[in-house]
Amino acid sequence: MAGGSRDYGSILLGSASEGGVKQRIRIQTLLTVFIVVANLIGAVLAIALSAVGIPQPTIFQSKLWWVNFIVVPVYVVVAFVIGTVLGTVVVVRDLRWAIRDQQPTAKDARRAQRAPWRLVLIQGVLWGAATIMFTIIYGVLDPDLIPKMFFVVGLSGFVVVAVSYLLIEFALRPVAAEVITAGYGRRKRSGVRSRSIVSWIVGSAIPIIGILLVVFFGAFRDDTSKIDLFVGVTVLAVIALSTGLLLTVLISVSVTAPIRSVRNGMNRVQRGEVSDEDLVVYDGTELGDLQVGFNSMVAGLRERERVRDLFGRHVGRDVAAAALQRDPELGGSERIVAVVFVDVIGSTTLASRHSPTDVVEILNRFFAVIVAAVEEWQGLVNKFEGDAVLAIFGAPIDLDDPAGAALAAARDIAAGLARDVPDLAAGIGVSYGRVVAGNVGAIERFEYTVIGDAVNESARLSELAKRDPTRPLASGHAVDAAGSEAAGWERQETTTLRGRSAETVVHAARIAERDDA
Repeated sequence: MAGGSRDYGSILLGSASEGGVKQRIRIQTLLTVFIVVANLIGAVLAIALSAVGIPQPTIFQSKLWWVNFIVVPVYVVVAFVIGTVLGTVVVVRDLRWAIRDQQPTAKDARRAQRAPWRLVLIQGVLWGAATIMFTIIYGVLDPDLIPKMFFVVGLSGFVVVAVSYLLIEFALRPVAAEVITAGYGRRKRSGVRSRSIVSWIVGSAIPIIGILLVVFFGAFRDDTSKIDLFVGVTVLAVIALSTGLLLTVLISVSVTAPIRSVRNGMNRVQRGEVSDEDLVVYDGTELGDLQVGFNSMVAGLRERERVRDLFGRHVGRDVAAAALQRDPELGGSERIVAVVFVDVIGSTTLASRHSPTDVVEILNRFFAVIVAAVEEWQGLVNKFEGDAVLAIFGAPIDLDDPAGAALAAARDIAAGLARDVPDLAAGIGVSYGRVVAGNVGAIERFEYTVIGDAVNESARLSELAKRDPTRPLASGHAVDAAGSEAAGWERQETTTLRGRSAETVVHAARIAERDDA
């Protein structure tokens, strides 16, 4: 069920059918934007905490001007350049197969799965270095700033790492989908639980620790006023709410996107749209297992529909439906049915004058005419016997007027053969009577059929009808049992058919009248 604008859970990631250079440019652009955004969030957080959240001891001292306005900006620029260059190198190296539109090897798959962690590690190292460097520099100039700088830069770096991972994992969903599609396993640990724990640590635990530190330092510093405590606690609370909300949104998106894709797929299945396309599996956690399970379910449904269709084509859709509704068993029951038997005239001559391929093509057109007419009148094509066809009306599905339907189908068959298969003629016989309809054979292999005198009679009438293939013949019982359709038939003779002792009243179709109608 691929090919949509939300194959990967977001319109930002494009379609699974996109592929190629366009998708790679999209991924690289998203990675760059997401990393920049995450670092901007960290920078804003660090400034807010340093200036307002933990106002004392202050960093706005005259002796710190060169650190605030030279060292910090230079490090930010250098870290951004290093992070961008290293990140690009990692992406190009680990995802070279994807850039070249190649199938990943096992080694490529491992590298692709580690790519988000490598990119996050780069961010972590840069922020870790910043934490150590700024703590030392500010601490040398003012030892009271050591705990403050360590906490402020460390917390900001932790937020950047957490946000970066979630955004990078989001941007690399198309790559993860290709790896999973190539047959390389998803992670076995609970990714959803890990994401939730990270969200709690960054959004709740660390800010609460910060609030405790503000209160602790304020209690032992004489120059800390109540206003400073109030402002510090308020700022940290706002940060906790903001970062908690941001991470909750990112994690909820990572969780709900796969679930939403499965839900949309379920809606399509409920509407009967079991297509040949599967959901794109892009999540490496247990949510990916959910997508895989859905695809397996749909594959089973497709296979069932294929078997049902194939079964219906072989034995007839009505027979197939009846067999699927209950357990099939040998034997049958007596039914009153109408039988149409169609037999080709001169099949030996046909085979001698045409190649086998041509014979098959002619017979297929011949059978197509018969199947169309029989199904139009709600009958069942029961057997293809070489170059003959046996059709039943009234079993396994009951009809109000099986005889009338059989007679009408016989006339349609005659007209259709004359029109669509002029190089082939056939005798058509129609009979009506009591038969046994059911499954005949062995329990391991059987078929649905009808057995009775009416079947034999229709076959003999088809032989008699070969004298004039444009006029199907029917037994008197069939015409007498029919409704308004009986008017289209006229009595022709009374004869004893081959192999039968009883006489049969033979009626012939008024083909000319039907054509005029």
